[in-house]
Amino acid sequence: MRTPFALAALFIATGPALAAEYAIDPHHTYVAFEIGHFGTSTNRAQFEKTSGSIDFDRAARSGKVDVRVDTTSVHSGSAEFDKHLQSADLFHTAKYPEMRFVSDRFEFDGDRVAKVHGQLTLLGKTGPLVLSATQFNCYQSPMLKAEVCGGDFTGGIDRTQWGMDYLVAMGMPKQVRLVVQIEAAKR
Repeated sequence: MRTPFALAALFIATGPALAAEYAIDPHHTYVAFEIGHFGTSTNRAQFEKTSGSIDFDRAARSGKVDVRVDTTSVHSGSAEFDKHLQSADLFHTAKYPEMRFVSDRFEFDGDRVAKVHGQLTLLGKTGPLVLSATQFNCYQSPMLKAEVCGGDFTGGIDRTQWGMDYLVAMGMPKQVRLVVQIEAAKR
């Protein structure tokens, strides 16, 4: 039979993890998007420079996210298309070199993050965005010697909500699919 002291020691040793801050790993974090191209194909590109932090508390099933995306780092595989994506027609990177996602509401399915509800700032305007997790996990990284948490998330926006109206009148879709892969290391 265990004594109350032994039970308390066991609880402390195996108790729930405390809230912690995690730094975005820029080598494992990318924000990509997909948009139909006049019903014939799908244009895809990703932003290659991200930064930010995540506060995560598994026990309390809560968290906060602040992710900054360098819009000048957009990469489609075509230098000419990248230049157009950076133009005033679309991301207007000369005026808006950053977009930002901020959240303080995580939705859980058991112990796993299922959704992150937040606000996206794009082209100087802020609006709601919900990202749904297709997978989420935490592990001990042998390279970083720290706990790393992350996953794959998807979401969608109506780009006209942020004033990105280029070619909508000509038949280009308003809906943009977002695909986010994110990993962050515990500080």
